[in-house]
Amino acid sequence: MDPGLSPIGPEQVRTLLAGVDTGRNSRTAESLLLSTLGYITDQPDPLDLKIAAAVVAEMREAARTFAPYRETPKVTVFGSARTKLGDPLYQHAYQIAHDLASVGWMVVTGAGPGIMQAAMEGAGRENSFGVSIRLPFEQGANPVIAGDEKYVSMKYFFTRKLMLVKESRAFVCLPGGFGTLDETFELLTLTQTGKGLPAPIVLLDLPGDDYWKTVHAFVTEQLVTRGLVSEADTGLYVLTDSCATASDEITRFYSNYDSIRYVGDHLVIRLRQSPSDEQIDELNASFGHLVSSGRIARVDPFPEEIRHDDHVGLPRIGFEFVKHRSGDLRAMINMLNGFTPQASSPPPEEPSSS
Repeated sequence: MDPGLSPIGPEQVRTLLAGVDTGRNSRTAESLLLSTLGYITDQPDPLDLKIAAAVVAEMREAARTFAPYRETPKVTVFGSARTKLGDPLYQHAYQIAHDLASVGWMVVTGAGPGIMQAAMEGAGRENSFGVSIRLPFEQGANPVIAGDEKYVSMKYFFTRKLMLVKESRAFVCLPGGFGTLDETFELLTLTQTGKGLPAPIVLLDLPGDDYWKTVHAFVTEQLVTRGLVSEADTGLYVLTDSCATASDEITRFYSNYDSIRYVGDHLVIRLRQSPSDEQIDELNASFGHLVSSGRIARVDPFPEEIRHDDHVGLPRIGFEFVKHRSGDLRAMINMLNGFTPQASSPPPEEPSSS
């Protein structure tokens, strides 16, 4: 942003921040403050200014809510608010959340009734986060999470969806209405475009129910056939009607894979176990088309990673990545996980920003 838009320049902003502990975020803090002051002096419409103020306040509240649990892996569960207690889907949501909580995961939902409440009951209040939306025709949080320190209420859908996605390293989508489909397809879009980190996305049906099978058929018969998405993009999600399979898909995803980071044109994949020479050759044979120049190889931490102390103790591979091939990247992660014994993974650390 042009500092000229603000009555206060960079030096004055640094003076204002001199007594504030910004950690390693001083440059970002300066940019945020300059942009905020510039936006105010633009004299925007009052409603626009109210939106900006509310967004920052909501993001701050949500960040403070999640901060104490940064190192605990989280799974977001999406699904209908209209599912009743006696519905088999309710029990399905309860079961998958219970299974994941029992191996160290916390559950994040929209804090409403139906599938959201079922998942929180399965995980338990102590293992649940709620991120609700304030709607004129719905009440507040469900009784499982109401009044808990891990509950936050938001005015805007986009800030709510940001937190439902940003804070989790796995996602389970059960049947639902427009909201569930919106959340699911936005999640797939973020992953497909590389704006979201690779993560297990499970579309969980009931045995004998074809809700997600019908959605998958639409994707393959319409989107793939028309060339609107690639066939590899269907590998971004797993379709199942088994809670055990869903839980295994999530824990197995982190059995070797840890995280990724982009450093310039290079994609760096951090792992728990370094691949052998033979495994590197196998990766290049199967996924060489993802490399724009050179080959997939073991690499040392890049200076940017060292400067931010970003998982520098983990082995890693790196290569110049051909963008827009996220479906194939997911298949590559599956192969990397196949290089290690299949066992429940230890809780993964929170992903770092690039």
